[in-house]
Amino acid sequence: MSKNILITGGAGFIGSNLSLKFIELGHNVTVLDNLSPQVHGRESSNSALFKSIEGKVRFIKGCVTSKCDWESALIGVDTVIHLAAETGTGQSMYQIQRYSNVNIGGTSILLDLLSNGDFQVEKLVIASSRSIYGEGKYHCKEHGIVYPLSRVFADLDNGTFDVKCPLCNSQVVDLPTDELSAIQPESHYAITKHTQEQMVMLIGKSLGISSVSLRFQNVYGPGQSLSNPYTGILSIFSTIIRNGNNINVFEDGEESRDFVYISDVVDSIILASLKNDASNQIFNVGSGVKTSVIEVANMLVKAYNSASTVNITGEYRIGDIRHNYADLDKIKNTLGFKPKVDFNQGITEFVRWVKSQDIAEDKSCDSLLEMKERGLMK
Repeated sequence: MSKNILITGGAGFIGSNLSLKFIELGHNVTVLDNLSPQVHGRESSNSALFKSIEGKVRFIKGCVTSKCDWESALIGVDTVIHLAAETGTGQSMYQIQRYSNVNIGGTSILLDLLSNGDFQVEKLVIASSRSIYGEGKYHCKEHGIVYPLSRVFADLDNGTFDVKCPLCNSQVVDLPTDELSAIQPESHYAITKHTQEQMVMLIGKSLGISSVSLRFQNVYGPGQSLSNPYTGILSIFSTIIRNGNNINVFEDGEESRDFVYISDVVDSIILASLKNDASNQIFNVGSGVKTSVIEVANMLVKAYNSASTVNITGEYRIGDIRHNYADLDKIKNTLGFKPKVDFNQGITEFVRWVKSQDIAEDKSCDSLLEMKERGLMK
């Protein structure tokens, strides 16, 4: 049976891919999106992401901070997939009100309407984030499983970047982070995502709406914005390389992330939306594999056959974590989700797509200068 699905942020990177997949599966899709210039560029209505869904969905240009836009979008909808959000760890640390208004405020309006309005929503999926875990799960020889707090600035200033046991200050080994791990946000963005998740899971349950939270790791792939200097390390590095500039890598380059390909993320959302077993559950979504930032930079330089150099700066950003990668046991066992695209294959497809695009302006230096001026980068 076909569903009537609302995707907020449905013209964005994840949202547009998801919209097209749901249409392919025979479902009806409504998209609520403000076509943010930070994602879609100055001529946002002409962006490739928007053009890919134009005429195929019921499109509402609007914002999740508008009650009227929500009311229009929710008409006749039985499934809501709430992707729309302000993203970017660094930017969130000084655009506090903006991130709170959109991520928390927008979700509040949705839940208020579902609580007090005459809508027929049966399923609600929220895009959460691995950032809510902070450093995530580690193992200490002395104390076993531990969840380290923020790294100490004095250590970072001295070039000591590795995480230490919060109990004995000794070296620890990173482990895949599961859904029962401690929640320790290191940025305002992470706080807003955790708040969104809590609101949706609590209010959804009270209303009898089947609710699911997906904690995404670092999503990448064709279609990712190449002009946004605040989020998406592969796209940021790619734009730097294609402009003939050198890549500056923070810390010692050994910090790592879990990169998950866009098609795998789309698959996870579809499973969460359509499977009853997902109801009222929280799931990690990632590849389950960690890759260091220096490895990513070197792979991209090689893939573009570039003369750009990769420089280790020793600098660090306040709010960054050292390592975090997903334990996928729960989503595999409950929903049958298994990532299909490994990083080597994914980066090949991503680079192939990037080469077909116009070279975007490299704004990375401006964004870093902004952070330095605000004392958020050392």
